[in-house]
Amino acid sequence: MQYGNCRIGVVLHGPETIDGGCALKLIRHLQRLGKVTAVLGGTMGRVALMDAGLQDTVRISPRRRPSQSIQDLEESSDIIFLLNLAKSRESGLFFGAMVARGAGEGRPLIQIDCGGRFISLLRGDEEAAILAGRLAFELGLDLIRPRPMGETGKEDERGIISRTLNAVCPGELISVNGTVIGRAVESRVEIEAERGRIVDIKGAAVKRHGLEKLDCVDLKRAIIRSGSIRRTAAPGARDAAERINAHKNYVAAFIDHSAEDVFEAAQGAGVAVTVGDDTTAIAGDILSRLGTIVMGIVDGDLDRLAEGTSMMQGSIIFRVEPGHDDVVGREVKDRVFQGKKRIRVTPAELAEKIKAIAGSHLLQIEQV
Repeated sequence: MQYGNCRIGVVLHGPETIDGGCALKLIRHLQRLGKVTAVLGGTMGRVALMDAGLQDTVRISPRRRPSQSIQDLEESSDIIFLLNLAKSRESGLFFGAMVARGAGEGRPLIQIDCGGRFISLLRGDEEAAILAGRLAFELGLDLIRPRPMGETGKEDERGIISRTLNAVCPGELISVNGTVIGRAVESRVEIEAERGRIVDIKGAAVKRHGLEKLDCVDLKRAIIRSGSIRRTAAPGARDAAERINAHKNYVAAFIDHSAEDVFEAAQGAGVAVTVGDDTTAIAGDILSRLGTIVMGIVDGDLDRLAEGTSMMQGSIIFRVEPGHDDVVGREVKDRVFQGKKRIRVTPAELAEKIKAIAGSHLLQIEQV
C-alpha cells in the first residue's frame, strides 16, 4: 500500500524520548503520513509524560514490553514505528533487534533511534524500505540495516537460564526487576539463573546484598537494565500543586523494593511506606507528582538508579542500621499492615508505629 493517509502505530520506549523532546517532534512528523496512535509502557515513561504534559497525546500502557505494545497495535495499524533514544548506536541496534525478535511477524516495523541517530527497517517490504529511506533523509538520520539477533533467555540441558546484555558501558549499574545486582566491568554482561535463583554473573562486579533481596526470579521474563532508569531530566520545573490532596485520605500503601509498580501500588493512597534506599528515592520522586507523601525505611545503601529525585513535602525518612531496612520493613508489613498491601491509618499514627518497630536499630529520622 502507499504510505499516505494510513494508520500509524507508534511505540515509545523510555522517558528519554519524552524528556529530550524528540518524541513529540517525531509524532508530529509522522502525522503527515496519516493518523497516529502512540503508546508508551513503563513507569518512568509515564512519569516523563506527566512532566511534559503529554498524557493526552500518548496512550499509557503500564508494564508492557515494547514488543508486546507492538503486538497490541497490529490490528489497528498499517505500519508501526519504534521510537527510542539509546545510549549509543550499538546499544540502539541491539535494542531494536531484541524488540523485533520478541514482536515476531506482522506489520512493517521501522525503528527511529534519536540517540544513535539512525533509522532501521526491522521488518517489512520494499515499499516500507523506501519509506524508511525517505524518513531518514527528511530527519537527517542514517539508514542502517538491522542487526541479527540470537536467542535470548536460553535454557541449557542442565536447566540453567542465561540472559545477556550487550553494548553495556563499564561502570553502569545492572538491575533485575528494579533491584541492583552489580556494576558492569565489561561491555557484555551475562546473567545465569537456576530454579529461580541467580547463580552467576559474568562481566560485572556482583552486589551480594542485591542478590539477597531477589526472591524467585523468572529470568526469561525479568526486566534487566544497565544504567539509570531515567538518564535525562524533566523539561522545566514540575508543579504538583493541583494534585496535592492535603492528605485527608488515610489509606496507606506498602511498597517493598518495587518502585516501578508504584503507580498501581499507591493508587488512591495518601501515604506510602517504602523499603530500600533506591525504592524510596524513586517512589518518592514519582509520588510527588500525585501529592502522596512517603515514609521510607532506608539504611544508606543508595545505588542511585535515578538521579535528581525529590519528595513530597511532609515525607519522612527512617534511617536504620546497615542491613536492617529489610528487617524493619518486614516487621512493619507483618505487624502494622498485617500482610496486606494497604490499610487505613493516619500518617501520624503510621509514623509512630514505624518508629517503635525500628527501635534500637533507628539511627535518624529526617522530615522532608
